[in-house]
Amino acid sequence: MLSRRLPETVKYVGIDASKKLIDEAKSLDNNKAHKYLVADATKSFGLKETFNKAAIILALQNIKEPEKTIQHIGEVTEKNGKLLIVLNHPCFRIPRQSSWEEDKLNKLQYRRINRYMSPLEIPINTHPGEENSPVTWSFHHPLEDYVNYLFGNGFLIEKIEEWTSEKKSEGKAAKKENRAREEFPMFMAILAVKK
Repeated sequence: MLSRRLPETVKYVGIDASKKLIDEAKSLDNNKAHKYLVADATKSFGLKETFNKAAIILALQNIKEPEKTIQHIGEVTEKNGKLLIVLNHPCFRIPRQSSWEEDKLNKLQYRRINRYMSPLEIPINTHPGEENSPVTWSFHHPLEDYVNYLFGNGFLIEKIEEWTSEKKSEGKAAKKENRAREEFPMFMAILAVKK
């Protein structure tokens, strides 16, 4: 997906553990400057080239050892190179440990967080409600872990953005739902620079 948004002359390497996703990416991209690898992001990529930009888009929360992924990206990122990470917000969007709740007395909707500081391995049913649904895993880490993984691998955070949902509710509960959605970001983007 990212490769299709880059200028044609940009050299690009896309990595994913899923052969199916890599095959799909290859079928949608015939640019000779783009290369795709099926690889475990927690192991060395075995690349000889280095890069001035890297991105991890909505994948880090699905990797058991995200610090190893950041380490291996750091190994192929040039000095002053940038790393963009987009992930489910580690503070407000923790699968099975966060939810929308309603305070009827004050006519508010709020975000409930049951756990935050503890790293968690969370099973996710691929097809909820379906018997014998395949399970994938989500791995929660508090924000400070991501900061420490970056710093420990030579990256300094240049910018953080928190993204709220653009969804708009209608009906009786619209005002409180929209206000809550505007206050609690569901995604976070971290831009870090290699020092």
